[in-house]
Amino acid sequence: MYYLEKLSALISKYMAVLVIAIAAIALIEPMSFKWAAPNITMLLGIVMFGMGMTLKLADFKLVFQRPRDVFIGALAQFTIMPLLAYFLATAFGLPPELAAGVILVGTCPGGTSSNVMTYLARGDVALSVSMTMTTTVLAPIVTPLLTWWLAGAWVEISLSAMMMSIVQVVILPIVAGLIINSFFEAQVQKVVKILPLVSVIAIVLIVGGVVAVSSQKIMETGLLIMAVVMCHNLLGYGTGFLLAKALHMDIAKAKAISIEVGMQNSGLATSLAMLHFGPAAAIPSAIFSVWHNISGSLAANYLSSKMNKEELPEVQTAK
Repeated sequence: MYYLEKLSALISKYMAVLVIAIAAIALIEPMSFKWAAPNITMLLGIVMFGMGMTLKLADFKLVFQRPRDVFIGALAQFTIMPLLAYFLATAFGLPPELAAGVILVGTCPGGTSSNVMTYLARGDVALSVSMTMTTTVLAPIVTPLLTWWLAGAWVEISLSAMMMSIVQVVILPIVAGLIINSFFEAQVQKVVKILPLVSVIAIVLIVGGVVAVSSQKIMETGLLIMAVVMCHNLLGYGTGFLLAKALHMDIAKAKAISIEVGMQNSGLATSLAMLHFGPAAAIPSAIFSVWHNISGSLAANYLSSKMNKEELPEVQTAK
């Protein structure tokens, strides 16, 4: 178990490098990862189940203890990224499936990677976790409605089918993990440190599968989609931060909202795209999976040096 924990920590640290490597292999040799494409929904379920096993019912208390902060964060998540996605898809004149894929990334809830990046940025981790939980719980209703509203001009969307998909691949696995953690906490704590290893393997297989089945399309539109994804992500960070500061939130909260808004649950977007729109629509989310881990690490490194006046004495005392 000790060596698995070490391996888990190592792979988590270099996740972005691993994702890039797998994506490159899948692009050059598509057959090496095509087998993963039909299993994307199951793989995402594994990631969500692992997330559930790290949660406790007590973690949901903060949502009610700090309703203003969580409300602002969740509202920012479900307005900034969807609207940016629509604007970018229109501005770049993307084909229907790619436009739907970009919008789907924008309408998805925050991902668990944002919690880690917020911690590294010395932001408000509790707020970040609460935002992730809140937007994930709201996702079965909000994500399909926003996607239908913003992407309906490009593709046909079944609200009920998308809602059911999110319940099956996100909500049910998380609830199952939460229940297991509640009843078998001692046993779960023994394996919790290797859960990131399982999640990272699942995520890289999801990326590999999407890239493998869309390799030709990526070759044709890769640079364009990369530009859109980068703009989407970076504008999300910046707009989220500026909104938090405009509402007079302290720097720790602003960091959390910035990172939470900019980093999406791209695994969910990939799964929904494959299920409802086709492989081409999953390209933006696959690229987002690679890029936001890189940009998130850079953003966390930059933001970690940004402190408010209340933090400075504490740091100086620690020295």
